Amino acid sequence: MNHLILFGAPGSGKGTQSALIAETYQLKHLSTGDMLRAEIAKHSSLGQLAETYISQGKLLPDELMIDMLKDTLQQLDNDSKGIILDGFPRTVAQAEALDRLVTELHQNILLMIEIAVETPELIERLVLRGKLAGRSDDNPETIAHRLDVYHQQTEPVIDFYKQAGKYFHVNGNGTIEQIFARIRAILNSKM
Repeated sequence: MNHLILFGAPGSGKGTQSALIAETYQLKHLSTGDMLRAEIAKHSSLGQLAETYISQGKLLPDELMIDMLKDTLQQLDNDSKGIILDGFPRTVAQAEALDRLVTELHQNILLMIEIAVETPELIERLVLRGKLAGRSDDNPETIAHRLDVYHQQTEPVIDFYKQAGKYFHVNGNGTIEQIFARIRAILNSKM
């Protein structure tokens, strides 16, 4: 079973593109952010912990994220075509743990696609999303912090997948359809 990782800074369009990929290629869309927001809405203990981190623009502890993901991967049907991971891994330690986990489960990370968008465009998109969707983590102060965390802790994940020969880059500027066409070109050549 092959899995894909869609990667990019906050506001790069990972969620939108992941949904299109999932529908087109019959993959399960797994957004760790959506999973955590659902836990917050349920007021679960995980949700309360997640809310503390998310409201400050911080990443949750690696072990917590891996445990949450492991449960999901173990529950996949044998006839599943795989999943598209949206928003995970966010640290090199998470990438290494994910690699060990999929190996243990006899699964595979086929590739990672980065949606690259310049910082001013990201900020513009996030501010707009905050107004439209009412997301509490899309305010200017938290946006700046989230982008700093992305550059410091998450961008190094790119090198992990480059070294494994699984990294692909996509220009994230343009319409949703234009970006998806770029992603499809990569996926059609690899799947």
